[in-house]
Amino acid sequence: MMTRTAHSLVLAAALLASTAMSALAGDADTQIKAPVLRATVNVTGDIVRVGDLIENAGAAANIAVYRAPDLGTTGLLPTAQVIAALRNHQVIGVDVRDIKEVAVSRLARAIDAKEVSAAVAQALEHRNGLGDAASLSVSFDQPVQDLKFDASASGTLAPTSVRFDPRSGRFDVNFELGNGNGATPIKLRYTGVAVETVETVVLIRNVDRNEMIRSSDLQIERRPRAELAGGEPASRELAVGMQMRRAVRAGQALKTTDLAKPDLVQRDQTVTLIYQTAGIYLTTRGKALEAGTDGDVVSVLNLQSKRTVTGRVTGRGQVSVDIAVAKPAQTSEAVMPAPVAVASRLPASATPKAE
Repeated sequence: MMTRTAHSLVLAAALLASTAMSALAGDADTQIKAPVLRATVNVTGDIVRVGDLIENAGAAANIAVYRAPDLGTTGLLPTAQVIAALRNHQVIGVDVRDIKEVAVSRLARAIDAKEVSAAVAQALEHRNGLGDAASLSVSFDQPVQDLKFDASASGTLAPTSVRFDPRSGRFDVNFELGNGNGATPIKLRYTGVAVETVETVVLIRNVDRNEMIRSSDLQIERRPRAELAGGEPASRELAVGMQMRRAVRAGQALKTTDLAKPDLVQRDQTVTLIYQTAGIYLTTRGKALEAGTDGDVVSVLNLQSKRTVTGRVTGRGQVSVDIAVAKPAQTSEAVMPAPVAVASRLPASATPKAE
């Protein structure tokens, strides 16, 4: 039998073996977590620390090593220079993994001129008679520079005060840009002029009154609504094939009131007069005394009866006259084409016989 003393020695040996194994395992973990150099480094502040440059920095992680590059830029550091700087702070044994240089980038929140314009337009939307933000054209008193802030400035451009004068179109808008780290918000102010625009068609050549509009005469542009003088902008679909009510110069935006349906009947044109009612359809020639488009009521001289009648334009060179109501101008006689004499032939059986 094993004595108590021998048993104790066996337990002690086992404990020593267990402690040795734990120590070896700890050494293995230390080797696995050895400091390793990073090839690319992203920082959000103005200081580069040991923990930014290497993995598993341990207690040395917060030691400042370099000043960060400018906002939104990247700087390159030779690996030998980085290792020397780390050694000065008692950080040794860093695995460089064949890295020749370290790229250090300083993250930033960038705001460009387009984002500023959109924020101003959004702030002015529907203010003092303005339309949607998308329809506003914004110009600034001073050129808007692209801005860069610390990455912590992750908030939106929030308007704190908005002023707009509808007579001059001038605006004065103040913004705040919030910080995620609780720092004081960044304040920005912009002044300038805002104009509401509309999409319309613009003539690329001079067009005379009564001239027909072709697709090649037009181009689509956004123009200030004030150019339309309170009228509605014309679309390409509406304008093509229409006739000008007035002469318009090249470069002018078209309004719906500038356009008219094309004349189907011209003044002094020879037209076909159509007399139609239930069971009757008669045509004769006439001379238009005025121009008209589809559906217009015009005066026409009936060339057969020499009377002036009124009718409705129903097609190119055609005017329809309602027999039931049509009357000659300045007279009460019913309007009908002059009757055409027809010689009727009696049947043979009814022919009188000579006596």
